[in-house]
Amino acid sequence: MVKLIVGLGNPGEKYIETKHNVGFMLVDKICKDLDLKFTADKIFQADIASTFLNGEKVYFVKPTTFMNESGKAVQALLAYYGLDIEDLLVIYDDLDMEVGKIRLRSKGSAGGHNGIKSIIKHIGSQEFKRIKIGIGRPKEGVTVVHHVLGKFDKDDYTTILNTLDKVDNAVNYYLQSGNFEQTMQKYNG
Repeated sequence: MVKLIVGLGNPGEKYIETKHNVGFMLVDKICKDLDLKFTADKIFQADIASTFLNGEKVYFVKPTTFMNESGKAVQALLAYYGLDIEDLLVIYDDLDMEVGKIRLRSKGSAGGHNGIKSIIKHIGSQEFKRIKIGIGRPKEGVTVVHHVLGKFDKDDYTTILNTLDKVDNAVNYYLQSGNFEQTMQKYNG
């Protein structure tokens, strides 16, 4: 079996640790903990790290297409490795959730998230596992674009770091158990 764990974000220095990049932050954390290094893959338009966990090949992916075209990399990797969408887990930000809240879902709409819209468009389904990480709504007078591309304030950053620990645990639990329903029951809330 093979799993594809995709963190969404935007490539480049100016986007590091922005709210829109919590998916990248999570896969970076997991790979750092596992002492894995990313390799830039121009064919798949993604940074990819891989390992075997519990006898299963796991690819950790950060699409380098920018958020709105994330589906290109995801679709290419699924096709190349002959994976089903049930082998896909996507981690991304959600501005409709309070900072630091997480929600695991086995399927669903894009909910206005352009990266998820792109994945749905390219793979032709919304029936894939996902973990949403709350980044909160913009403050009054701040546009959505400036909010999602902005950095966390000090308190929110501390909250997000704690949340990333929880999501890291959820991903590891899923990879060990192989049961996403059970993972949702344990970590949603």
